[in-house]
Amino acid sequence: MTALHEDDFPEPVAKDHDRVATIAGAVHTILGALGEDPGREGLKQTPERVAKALIYLTQGQKNPLSSAVGEALFTSDNDELVVVRNIEFYSLCEHHMLPIIGHVDIGYMPQGKVLGLSKLARIVDLYARRLQIQENMTQQIADAVQRVTGARGVAVQVRAAHMCMAMRGVEKVNSETITSMMLGVLRDDPQTRNEFLQLIAQGRK
Repeated sequence: MTALHEDDFPEPVAKDHDRVATIAGAVHTILGALGEDPGREGLKQTPERVAKALIYLTQGQKNPLSSAVGEALFTSDNDELVVVRNIEFYSLCEHHMLPIIGHVDIGYMPQGKVLGLSKLARIVDLYARRLQIQENMTQQIADAVQRVTGARGVAVQVRAAHMCMAMRGVEKVNSETITSMMLGVLRDDPQTRNEFLQLIAQGRK
């Protein structure tokens, strides 16, 4: 994932002056409460930078599912399993507002319609870019793919590192959390479910 420069935020974020000002004011107060001098050289622009970053990182909560999918749903006779794996994501945990960084694997069994492959990644971003917990995000992604495609079955697996576990608390840097959600035939048919699990496991140690 490429890091964003402060001037690289999308126009809606950069132009959201009222929210930027409100959040920046709060960050200025927090810096002071931490014993910092918000007026020193290294922190002068920090409140505004943090405000823009937080708005960008939580923009998914304001956007509808249609914004991620557009018109990229196509008629298809294919009824075999479609899998896109290792979709990178980052989110913020709703308990500490610290990063969650990981990958999502998605599989679905089409039923007359297939979704443009890049739209699966956009669905992941839609639900990752908000204050989240991994368990809810996993279910939201699966439900969204099912709702959009009308698939006979959907499977989602999420693997992520939680900075709230690595940087504070138990401080377990190498821990990984894995969650999954299976719907339809991918939940009910062991053979189909195993096919998905085998495909996403290929090449992993």
